[in-house]
Amino acid sequence: MTIPFNKPFLTGNETAYIKQAVASGKISGDGAFTQKCHQLLQQTYGFTKCLLTTSCTDALEMAALLANIQPGDEVIAPSYTFVSTVNPFVLRGAVIVFCDSRPDHPGIDEGKIEVLVTDKTKAIVVTHYAGIACDMDIVMDIANRHQLMVIEDAAHAIDSFYKNKPLGSIGNMSAFSFHETKNIIAGEGGMIVLNDQSLIERAEIVREKGTNRSKFFRGEVDKYSWVDVGSSFLPSDITAAFLYAQLENLSAIQQRRKNIWETYYNALLPLHEAGKVSLPVLPGYATNNGHIFYMVCQTGAGRDALISWMRSKGILAIFHYLPLHESIFFKHQYNGKPLPHATRYANQLIRLPLFYTLTPAEQQYIIEQVKGFYAVR
Repeated sequence: MTIPFNKPFLTGNETAYIKQAVASGKISGDGAFTQKCHQLLQQTYGFTKCLLTTSCTDALEMAALLANIQPGDEVIAPSYTFVSTVNPFVLRGAVIVFCDSRPDHPGIDEGKIEVLVTDKTKAIVVTHYAGIACDMDIVMDIANRHQLMVIEDAAHAIDSFYKNKPLGSIGNMSAFSFHETKNIIAGEGGMIVLNDQSLIERAEIVREKGTNRSKFFRGEVDKYSWVDVGSSFLPSDITAAFLYAQLENLSAIQQRRKNIWETYYNALLPLHEAGKVSLPVLPGYATNNGHIFYMVCQTGAGRDALISWMRSKGILAIFHYLPLHESIFFKHQYNGKPLPHATRYANQLIRLPLFYTLTPAEQQYIIEQVKGFYAVR
């Protein structure tokens, strides 16, 4: 038996919708399927404005432009995250001020953010790791008192909530991913969500190479021209057609993934109670969207041994991020302050296979192998 870490799930309508998009004669950005995706997501989650992008990274690059990040501005962000969380701000000349993870969860430690604020701080970026919400009341309170922008990296967080508010709807802006490893996929793809009405007009301009082309297509101007900085952030309508087939099946996809997550949790809870691993913590204010099932091992050596054990049994279980403050690119400019929890998750966290078509028999086999590893330790 060989079980991959991830296997993309197709609903069945992806190619049919792509054919429709091709037949329409309009396959560049902002075609009919792009508009369908925008409308469905705005209606489902009450987002003020959605704009599809070619990736979550591009959505974050748009956010950095819209936040008017200038050289020397400071941006507070977690260290335990993907490089795309901070790279867009580095490209604008920002100084990244890394914050540690929580002791009980890989997300940013909200209680350690405010001490990092200076008169140069311009924005706070949070990552909702594994689709589990950061405590956004704390984050927004700090931001409001210090007049800072908040950008939610919601790459993991489609269909997850904070106190009944959809993740991605709370900060000034947010970025989502539709990469093939995510719950809802388009191969590559992303989305920026604008929750601040004052950002929408400029977001359309930035997304359209710095032109007011969107206004032109709506008949609001008789010609379009270069009015701001920007880039080409629009995905093809072929990508949007694929995505729309996924979004139509969001409820079924989510229910299946959450069922797999809960099966893992219930089956492995005895290992947690015995102190052999730590299972995910779900705060009372957060929901679980079944994006990642992870465990935190007691030691780095134990985690590596478990990965090797699982591989020997035909199962691809993997680690996740390396802390950005210790990266080759950044470590020479880091101030050296330890971020122990970010480092601990990097060394000790393991992710188990979780995808829509994972069968009950395959999942049971995975669970048995995890238990088998700890039975002799």
